[in-house]
Amino acid sequence: MPATLWRNGRVVPCTSVASAAVAQADAIVTEGARIEWVGRESVLPPELRARCGAVHDLADRLVTPGLIDCHTHLVFAGDRAAEFAERQRGVSYEEIARRGGGILSTVRATRAASMDALLEAARPRLEALRREGVTTIEIKSGYGLTLEAEARMLEVARELGRRHGAFVRTTYLAAHAVPPEFSGRGADYVRVLTREWLPELARRGLVDAVDIYCDRGAFSAADAVALFEAAHDLGLPVKMHAGQFADVGGVEVATRFGALSCDHLEELGAADVTRMAGVGAVAVLLPVAYYTLGQRKPPPVALLRDTAVPIAVATDCNPGTSPCASLLLAMNMACRLFALTPEEALAGVTCNAARALGLAPGRGSLAPGATADFVAWDLAAPHELSYWTGINRCHTVVRQGAMR
Repeated sequence: MPATLWRNGRVVPCTSVASAAVAQADAIVTEGARIEWVGRESVLPPELRARCGAVHDLADRLVTPGLIDCHTHLVFAGDRAAEFAERQRGVSYEEIARRGGGILSTVRATRAASMDALLEAARPRLEALRREGVTTIEIKSGYGLTLEAEARMLEVARELGRRHGAFVRTTYLAAHAVPPEFSGRGADYVRVLTREWLPELARRGLVDAVDIYCDRGAFSAADAVALFEAAHDLGLPVKMHAGQFADVGGVEVATRFGALSCDHLEELGAADVTRMAGVGAVAVLLPVAYYTLGQRKPPPVALLRDTAVPIAVATDCNPGTSPCASLLLAMNMACRLFALTPEEALAGVTCNAARALGLAPGRGSLAPGATADFVAWDLAAPHELSYWTGINRCHTVVRQGAMR
């Protein structure tokens, strides 16, 4: 297979926070779907140049890895705009949920939607992200809360990737809320979703990772233990929604099971930060949800930074708390609301986001052996990715070595 030379770019490798800056590299050689070489074209080995059957001029554009949105609830039906209006009148998210709104209102709409309807509803959200240079995306279930409805959501997620040229990782999140038919029988629901549904969906090849919403008013640390033991038995990695509203012991459980990531983390103590550092768990920050809910206590970013916990940033795209399909906006908010540096924000949607999905180092960086997903931007410097809002400077997206 002939190689391809991509020349005259300003390459931002993003192998770490420190390398989320323009490097001494202006060329990339790809072979098929993989990166073969990165460096100065002036020192490109002659034998490798001779193998390049095509040459593309990047016209001095900034070149980053393809962006990764590592936490989304992209597949759902309906919306919750009325709840947004209620929150503006002072009604809390938790009060809305107690009234039967919140997640369960989306469950009702999603259960009633066909696969085609879910695909059509999710398509513009995915396309908005793709236009901003997102090449890899995680999509969770959790709005079905029956075996077949959860399966339908995961099948839609897989099909979205096939139809729209994105690499999709699917996450099983049946432990998102207790459905109405199990009202007052939360323990029974946990047994069913753990012992029956998860093995079946894993058998169908629909699950890449397992997640649980472990928080006040949601699922307990003991529930997480039961679910994660089942995931471990199936060889599936785990993730956790933790500490958005309260610390209920979720992070301790997540780190005990070697979780890929813990997400939200507004209520995160020093001991749990140390636990995360010890197992290499990524802290996935979700600033749009924080903004939408009007929260006042941000995650302890300085402590995460000082303890060398990898930090990722994601949209949390969902109908209730983060009606957002812009990873660039999430980067801006992470800087303004959580005091991330632009370099941390860029690493947070590239190499650290890949770690949060168990995909590093094969994705999220520009280095030999990585997947040839990258973006050419009409920007002067990497920090502009976190600076502009409402302006998309994405010029060219290369996915698996081909322009899309």
